[in-house]
Amino acid sequence: MMNDLDPREHIWAQRYRPKKVDDCILPDRIKTLIKSEIAKGEIPHLIFSGGPGMGKTTLAYAIANELGSDVMYINASLENGIDVLRSKIQSFAGTVSLSDSGPKLVILDESDGTTPALQAALKGFLEMFSANCRFIFTCNIKHKIIEPIQSRCTIIDFNYTPAERQKVAAQFYKRVIGILTSNNIEDDKQVVAKLIERNFPDFRKTLNELQRYSSSGKIDSEILVDHSGDNLKTLVKFLKEKNFNEMRKWVAQNEDIEPATVFRGLYDLAKDNMKNNSLAELILILANYGYKSAFCLDQQINTTACLLEVMTACEWE
Repeated sequence: MMNDLDPREHIWAQRYRPKKVDDCILPDRIKTLIKSEIAKGEIPHLIFSGGPGMGKTTLAYAIANELGSDVMYINASLENGIDVLRSKIQSFAGTVSLSDSGPKLVILDESDGTTPALQAALKGFLEMFSANCRFIFTCNIKHKIIEPIQSRCTIIDFNYTPAERQKVAAQFYKRVIGILTSNNIEDDKQVVAKLIERNFPDFRKTLNELQRYSSSGKIDSEILVDHSGDNLKTLVKFLKEKNFNEMRKWVAQNEDIEPATVFRGLYDLAKDNMKNNSLAELILILANYGYKSAFCLDQQINTTACLLEVMTACEWE
């Protein structure tokens, strides 16, 4: 289950990402369907539809790993220029793999964030490169994917019946206890169960919260209490020190906190902790990225960009 861990990866959601379909936290019907396709040595084009943190991208990578496929990952909500995508996909999908493996895979993450015009171009790629390459689209809202793409893909909805929900939550609970044990973290198992129930089905959010609170060496009922104020003071410490790596780690571990909460918290803390000549600059930065957050699909990147600008442009007391 925990094989092939990268000790350099400090974010639990990435470090403990399953490498096999069987290890993914999903209903059996989804895993059975995917494994039956893998057994044929290839897969159809796929659309994975469901909420954030449910394991859509993880499943895509597990498929690639089991097929031994070359992979190109594209965050479609960010790399959404038709010319750029055409160049990248053509150079990747238009060549034969040098390895004796399954078809090449293009993972188009957050594909519901693309325009209909771009999706029309992607539809052409599905047809053009079908002999050599398969496409996996992940999305939160499948109805934002145009019908010509949907009709060419097998659609898998990441939703659960009540019985599946109970079983999947139990699987994730077991996985989480294993992660905490492997990191020598004491845990209150009832608290862990309540946290999973509160965040379900967002597994990534739960792992991020557990990692954030595990610095004390234990998980207890305090994790269920809102400590966002203290948490933001830690962020300010990293900004003062101009410690980009720790700041980026903080954003990844706290992506469950709304950007508006982060920005407002920084503004409130800055009034007593920032030099006067930097306060006006901070306000303009926060207003700019607060506006952008209403339209961007990758909030983590937007928040990181905002904090990087604050780090470089503002001086703290």
